[in-house]
Amino acid sequence: MTLIYGHRGARGAAPENTLASFQACLATGVTRCELDLHLSKDQQLMVIHDATLKRTTGRRGKVSQHTAAQLMQMDARHTTAPWPLPCPIPTLEQLFEQCPFTHWQLEVKEASKTRAAEIVRAIDQLSADFSLQDKIIITSSSRTVLRAAQHLTPHLARGLVAEYAWLDPIKTAQRYGCSMLVLKSTLATEQRLKKAQQKGLHVSVWTVNEPALMRRLAACGADSLITDFPGLAIAILGNH
Repeated sequence: MTLIYGHRGARGAAPENTLASFQACLATGVTRCELDLHLSKDQQLMVIHDATLKRTTGRRGKVSQHTAAQLMQMDARHTTAPWPLPCPIPTLEQLFEQCPFTHWQLEVKEASKTRAAEIVRAIDQLSADFSLQDKIIITSSSRTVLRAAQHLTPHLARGLVAEYAWLDPIKTAQRYGCSMLVLKSTLATEQRLKKAQQKGLHVSVWTVNEPALMRRLAACGADSLITDFPGLAIAILGNH
């Protein structure tokens, strides 16, 4: 059985990483999501993919240069899926309060050693506050982030995001005590899937938007797919 995760909510239907997008994902019946996190100036976990504001809000500057209150006033509909109403950048706390997902892939982007420590501790605290520690996994392509999570929050699940295969992604995932390997679809060969699963890794593949690819990866035994179109994935693969 292949599980389905909504990519940044339901990115194909609503502005990515906004409350509207996560609600759109839940409306399809998909109760698992993937999202991206950065820290605000005042150490709040903000749900936004880029470290800079330009692409989704049209504003200048970095997420880290603004407070959560300032970021929550910004409309994140710039160059995203069309939406009739303003879509502020949400905090992770807002999503935990309002979106009853059964599992969350929380992707942390590249960070300095200090920043990585701050962000994994913030995830740990917030997930504990909402009793969600067993329903989240911290994922990252950054060895710095995974190392911080391994040392500071060993009780939280970890996953390696692998976009390239120049370092053996399976060995790297094992080195950081990961339980999940988040593979770019171009790396998701049947051989690599099987090898990773033999090592005890859950293999989640991104970003899978074409019906033929959904079917092929499910047939190859992918544990989960991350898609911009969770409603389409349910129609193709059935409601898992």
